[in-house]
Order: sequence, then C-alpha cells, then structure tokens
Amino acid sequence: MMKLKSKRFCRGSFKFGNGGNSVKGGEKRCGNNDNTIISEIKWELRPGGMLVQKRETSFSSVGEGMITVRVSTVSECHDVSIESTSTFGELKMILSLITSLEPREQRLLFKGKEREDDEYLHMVGVKDKDKVLLLEDPAIKEMKKLHRLAGTQQIGTPYCTISVRL
Repeated sequence: MMKLKSKRFCRGSFKFGNGGNSVKGGEKRCGNNDNTIISEIKWELRPGGMLVQKRETSFSSVGEGMITVRVSTVSECHDVSIESTSTFGELKMILSLITSLEPREQRLLFKGKEREDDEYLHMVGVKDKDKVLLLEDPAIKEMKKLHRLAGTQQIGTPYCTISVRL
C-alpha cells in the first residue's frame, strides 16, 4: 500500500488586503513567516456522488438553493418553490397535493423529454422560473375510464328466479 503526503498550500496575506494584521476564520498561519497563511478547504458531496470543493456564497444559507418552478398542465399553471437539488419524484409528491393526481399518474416533461423520478432538477438544468409540463399518464387515464364505465353498467340483478314448466 502506498502512503501519500498531503501538501500544504500557503497564501500571502496581501491577497486579503489587511497587511497581515488579522487572520480570517478557518485559516492558520503557515510556518514562521507572518505573511503567509493556510486555508482550510471545505468539501461537499454532490448528489451525483462527486466530491468537490465547497463554493463560497455571499447569500445566507436560509432559503439557499430554493427555486420557483412553473408547472403547466393542460388547463392551469402552478408556481412551486422547491430545492434545486430535489428530484422529479419529490416534485411529483408536491404536485400531488396541488393537483390531486397521484405521483404514479403524473408525467413530467422538461425541455421536451419525459423525466424519471430519480433525476435531479439541477443535474438536468432546471433553473429558477423554468417551465415544466405536467401530463396525466394516458394508460392510467384509460384504466380510470374503464373502471368508471364498469361501475355504471348494470350487468343484472344477482338474484333471479327462473321457473320452468313442462
């Protein structure tokens, strides 16, 4: 087994504009020289399984990653707020509360393609204010129609008396 040494990365304090007088949070001094410091690298695991360096964001973590998706059906339109790292299956769960269609009865289309339940919104490219089309699954729609027809038709009364005379 091979053992790898980690390298220390040092940055000059001139990059932070304070002349070396203060140290930012999460940074340590490098060696004996007061002009260089070490930054601790923060990592995050993306939904696709990729390990990447965490981005520094200027906005607060409350509501971070929330997007508004406009979901359009044949007759109406709904604006849904959801995390950008959610899946289409999670979006279907939210839509089931709004449209009274069960998630298995829904088909979601984005950019002309039907999306699977396990696909992530941000991986496909869904951004804030994008439009997603919601259709009712035609196979389930036909099954519902057949069940309604079978329920309204009277086959006959279950009890009939037949009298036979010879």
